[in-house]
Amino acid sequence: MKLRTGIVWCVMALVSILLVGCGVYSASTGRVDENIKRVFVEYLENMTAEPNLGVDMSDDIVRAIQLDNTLKIVDEADADSIISGKVMRYHVKEVFAKEDLTVNEFQVQVAVILNFTVRSTGETIFKNKRFTGSGNYVTGESDETTARDEAVAEIVRDILAQVVEGW
Repeated sequence: MKLRTGIVWCVMALVSILLVGCGVYSASTGRVDENIKRVFVEYLENMTAEPNLGVDMSDDIVRAIQLDNTLKIVDEADADSIISGKVMRYHVKEVFAKEDLTVNEFQVQVAVILNFTVRSTGETIFKNKRFTGSGNYVTGESDETTARDEAVAEIVRDILAQVVEGW
């Protein structure tokens, strides 16, 4: 009987922990602050030697916001809020070498600094916020472009978390 009671208590404790843990991630009310609902994403200034990275990052941010569908991408003249910033870093580093010391795995690291501003009030949702991402590739299996896309995707997820979930 004691064993059965112990099992029941363990199951109840586990269910309680799961319910409390899931409560943190509950869905929002779906309300969007009208001061930021329509957003314009400026082309990011590229401070790296990697060609077109600022334009590519801006386009990726726009696509992610459109897919999320909480905010609406508009022209600057119609925008309630603006996302602006700079691509600060693009770096490829060696992360793994084979026994003969030839490097066969690399990591692409990207960093941006962004501002998210409400036009009507000049209030900043975030200012000079640093976002970083990385992606790995193995020679012969994938390439630098794939790793770069992974790094950018990580940054875009973090931006959306700040912009959409952060209010």
